Amino acid sequence: MSKRNQKNRSHRDRRSSSGPPKPKPGYAGPLEQVDECCWRIPRDYKIGMRVDGQIFADERLLEQIRCDQAPEQVANVATLPGIQSASLAMPDIHWGYGFCIGGVCATDPAEGGVISPGGVGYDINCGVRLVRTNLTQDEVRPRIGQLTEELFRRVPAGVGRGGSYLFDGKEIERLLTEGVGYLKTRGWATDGDVEHTEAGGCLEDADVACITDRAIKRGGDQCGTLGSGNHFLEIQVVDEICDESAARTMGIEKDAICVMIHSGSRGLGYQVCDDALKQLRGAPAKYEIELPDRQLACAPVDSPEGQHYLRGMRCAANYAWANRQLLMWQTREVFADFFGRSWESLQMDLIYDVAHNIAKMEHHTVDGREKLLCVHRKGATRAFPAGHPEVPPQYREIGQPVIIPGDMGRASWLLVGQPASMERTFGSSCHGAGRVMSRTAAIAHAQGRRIDQELAEQGIVARCRHWKGLAEEQPEAYKDVSQVVDVVHRAGLAKKVARLRPIGVIKG
Repeated sequence: MSKRNQKNRSHRDRRSSSGPPKPKPGYAGPLEQVDECCWRIPRDYKIGMRVDGQIFADERLLEQIRCDQAPEQVANVATLPGIQSASLAMPDIHWGYGFCIGGVCATDPAEGGVISPGGVGYDINCGVRLVRTNLTQDEVRPRIGQLTEELFRRVPAGVGRGGSYLFDGKEIERLLTEGVGYLKTRGWATDGDVEHTEAGGCLEDADVACITDRAIKRGGDQCGTLGSGNHFLEIQVVDEICDESAARTMGIEKDAICVMIHSGSRGLGYQVCDDALKQLRGAPAKYEIELPDRQLACAPVDSPEGQHYLRGMRCAANYAWANRQLLMWQTREVFADFFGRSWESLQMDLIYDVAHNIAKMEHHTVDGREKLLCVHRKGATRAFPAGHPEVPPQYREIGQPVIIPGDMGRASWLLVGQPASMERTFGSSCHGAGRVMSRTAAIAHAQGRRIDQELAEQGIVARCRHWKGLAEEQPEAYKDVSQVVDVVHRAGLAKKVARLRPIGVIKG
């Protein structure tokens, strides 16, 4: 294993014909109000629904939610065998492959519960991490253009782009099965990094034999790279503190500089999902599972097919955690060189890293009974409350940090999980703002405009490999993240701690 010094190679990600289709406009089905932040799709809406659908939203967001067929997907998921309590969706809900993005579904293997790749998504363990610093806005603002440029130059970003860390043979096997723990043995992660990553940066029972050589090959040079689309690296300033005690526990204060990193499992994860969907085509018929949408292809969790996908998905999840760890490591190196101080003296500590495209086996209480469930979170973030044994000791008294990125022109949020998440959403919250405009529509909307200049007028420096990247991710393409976060806060799923505003943005 060595770092590559020559110019990074670039290639196009292979696109699968089985990727997400364009949504049909409008949802005209029932949405019955449960409370000020929750709406119900009754189980008698569609033949085959085993439970209700529940969408967390308020009236401000409801009009946007009705604009595509995502609620129909919530109803479809409610037909899956073994589903528990309800088919759930967060306020950032929008159309996805099979499951809506923002969807949560827990199934019980003891009741024939299934695992579905559509409930995880193509970018397995796409997630976000937040890094604190002891730098202030006054120190960084005058040099934000130079700092952003240096990060853009040294942190690989863009479609299919490889990086300077190469893994092959036994090394990539260890990376896929050990995740961030393997990077620690190489000197690219600390004990604190491991402790402050969800699941310690590794899902056990990952099996390299359950993913294809093609997937492994695609992962060989992409660990430590940002990718494209909605992935980003942002320099942010804390501009509002809502919970002083929790913020103090996490080591942040007003006007402090933080770094947020959003990326996933890159081409490796995409390939794992693509391969799994092909392998599972015949599983529903084999296990006599009737589906309203073939994109919900699934298999019983305890079946050979279900276990094969789960073990391969865990490899991709471990790869994604390692990817974000190496992105953070490179960011620390850039900051250290730029400011002439070690990253340790800059106190560039990892606050937390959360996954938001994943399926995990977790213990939850349903109707007064504790069960081991397969929890799908697709565009949803884990939000465990204070006292939960999986919350790191540092945060055990305040709850798990919940990181919600917004768009590059407005804000992102840091929250902590609350008890109601365990009662209502299997310990889950939203994962972002949620799109309201397709990428094609966003590009059309940006014609004749300079998104980078518009952001610059707001004091935000943005760099991207191609103008289309900024056009696709323009602020107008997303819901207002503050409205989305307000819903999960009022619903008791997660509590606001701090708002962070971007001042330097890197996109692929």
